[in-house]
Amino acid sequence: MNNINNYTPIITVIIPVFNGEKTIKETINSILQQTFTQFELIVINADSTDSTLNIIYQIKDSRIKVFSYPKANVAVNRNRGFHHSYGEFITFIDADDIWTSNKLEAQYKALVEYPEAAVAYSWTNCIDETGKFLRKCSYVQWTGDVYHKLLLDDFIGSGSNVMIRRNAFIAVGGFNESLSNAQDTDLWLRLAASYHFVSIPESQILYRVSAQSMSSDILGLEKSNLQVIAQAFNHKKAETLQHLKKYSIANLYKYLSYKVLDVPPGQQKTLQAVRVIATAIKSDPSLALKPIAFKAFLKLILMTLLPPKWARKLFAKFPKISNTSTFLGYEKNS
Repeated sequence: MNNINNYTPIITVIIPVFNGEKTIKETINSILQQTFTQFELIVINADSTDSTLNIIYQIKDSRIKVFSYPKANVAVNRNRGFHHSYGEFITFIDADDIWTSNKLEAQYKALVEYPEAAVAYSWTNCIDETGKFLRKCSYVQWTGDVYHKLLLDDFIGSGSNVMIRRNAFIAVGGFNESLSNAQDTDLWLRLAASYHFVSIPESQILYRVSAQSMSSDILGLEKSNLQVIAQAFNHKKAETLQHLKKYSIANLYKYLSYKVLDVPPGQQKTLQAVRVIATAIKSDPSLALKPIAFKAFLKLILMTLLPPKWARKLFAKFPKISNTSTFLGYEKNS
């Protein structure tokens, strides 16, 4: 689309990476293969100890710039990348995710055609460690003032999604580096409080779900998300939206219920799972009358009582028993 030998970067792509040797090449290649080529790619290496840097340096492209820093959380590293950026539009991708080839072009075009919007987002699909499709994420087409929608649920899907106007990112102060989790949701909400969003109704982000991500810090997710929800509902923009707070909290605990059960048998934390699922039902009593609540407790009981090998075989033979993705409003591919 543009001459890559003579360009001023319009878009800055930022990748924070720590020990990403297994996936970083595929991630970078998905960026270099974009139909829109007038971008710079800033890699923030957070003290990697594996072969990540060697792999990156083997990729010869003048648009790639690598900066190394001490290890820090993803919010810090994304902000570090921004400080090195020149693009009018900023976008981020995690070191194990992938973009389709038209992601940058479609989001850039959407923001150019909708000057009132400061954020463009696309649809996201989840893939496993081998790149196999797992499930769709939220497929919505909300454009304009989406603050009330984001209060209820982070429909963006991942931090590898949005493209943001540079001036808007600066105006809201970038990522909140004090948050250990939910940094993405926090930024989307602060942007939505002041700016419009525009959607691209196409799956362009492939979000990789790994064994490591399945063993998420549930307590950290809970604490950070509750903090973000409290801050969002204290915003002036939410003065007339206080009635949505209980639904926002209920949706959080539905998500946590899914996460706490989406682990291999033998790795579950039973008492924590019971508390989270019970809180989800308390927050949304209608869940008690839905099959998902029974399925959740049945799955947890089987994971707790059966040897892990037996539970894995049972779930493989009867995948509907183990599928608790309906907590999130969709079904898995299984």
